[in-house]
Amino acid sequence: MYRSQVRTSSDPLLHEYIENLLADLVQYSELKDHRLDLLVVPNPTINAFAVPGGVIGVHTGLFLYAGDEDQFASVLAHELAHLSQRHYARSREKQSNSSIPTMAGILASLVLAATAGGDAGMAALTATQAAALDSQLRFSRQNEQEADRIGMLTMVNAGRNPDAGAQMFERMLRETRYRSRPPEFLLTHPVTESRVADARNRAQRYPKRQYNSNEEFYLMQVRARLAHETNYSIAAKRFANELEGDTPSMLGSRYGLALSLTESGRYDDARRNINLLLKEKPDHIAFHIAAAKLDAKEKKFDQAQNRLQKQLQYSPQSHSLNIALAEILMDAGRYAQAEITLKQHSQRRPKDEYTWYLLAEVHGLAGDILGLHQARAEYFILNGIFDKARRQLENALKITGDDQYTKALIQQRLLDVARMIKEVDMR
Repeated sequence: MYRSQVRTSSDPLLHEYIENLLADLVQYSELKDHRLDLLVVPNPTINAFAVPGGVIGVHTGLFLYAGDEDQFASVLAHELAHLSQRHYARSREKQSNSSIPTMAGILASLVLAATAGGDAGMAALTATQAAALDSQLRFSRQNEQEADRIGMLTMVNAGRNPDAGAQMFERMLRETRYRSRPPEFLLTHPVTESRVADARNRAQRYPKRQYNSNEEFYLMQVRARLAHETNYSIAAKRFANELEGDTPSMLGSRYGLALSLTESGRYDDARRNINLLLKEKPDHIAFHIAAAKLDAKEKKFDQAQNRLQKQLQYSPQSHSLNIALAEILMDAGRYAQAEITLKQHSQRRPKDEYTWYLLAEVHGLAGDILGLHQARAEYFILNGIFDKARRQLENALKITGDDQYTKALIQQRLLDVARMIKEVDMR
């Protein structure tokens, strides 16, 4: 339900990176249920949030402010601590006000408040309910201290820098010091100089050692930067200047330059930079995807397809490669092949809304109206828009003909949707 409240990023590389990072952190956290539902929100503000049910939300803006992967990871570890200690749930239990809205409504409004800056989410509730939700959004000092401590322990157990949390908070404070309104993360997770000092002192209890930077973070940081770029020619100049001057990652800056040149139509220059990237990291998936996307821009669809299919031989489960291949097949008008790719991938990632979105699109382009309705239904289910999902399934049921197997599948899915609606109403 909460997905319907906010626009989410469809960038598979960003998703895969954060999913892998969370998978690494969660095994060292105190969270018993490691099943997490990730929301990547294309918003340039600093924010991350966690709500009951294992939902972790990350604004792409978090990449823009973190200096390295450990600083980025420290925020995720902090949010995992809020989940493991049930801070939101515990604060709700303390509320004796009987006018608190249903849990489904709270979750949806909580996500909207966290992603849209607070006011929009509050507008979805009555004044009394909004006040209750607002008090729950703003974690108590005790909650924050507990999340700081447990989050740092998660970082240490994962072999990461315990001082990264304090470093990240300092960066947030420095970057937002002169703003009229602090970012939502600092409103819901108040940071003071004393809190930063406490985190510093706690980190000093652990042995000092060198922590290596992960180049992958800087590549994803570049993607986040470009997601909010409006002029790729200017972006290309900026990345070129970084390569001539100071940059935390030469690889990241060159990757940003290659992507910017591709988007601004300077294909020869883009190719030269992508070749340099592949020379340094010949097996890197992101660089092969960049090369394939450039091939497609130049209408070299066979070359693009062959490149990605070769990489899929080594990484058949890769979300990024499968989505890139499907998109290029669709651009090439090879709808039947795209359908096969996306059908197989939807079985591997049944909760990935973008996969279902693309599958619905390609079914429509291929003239498979039954498949179109079924894929749209799954997309709407994942977004909690159950009335539209039911309508799509009902439309699909009308055109199944004598296919009893498909008819039975659709009827079962209609029962599933009815159950989901009932569960939401009962919360």
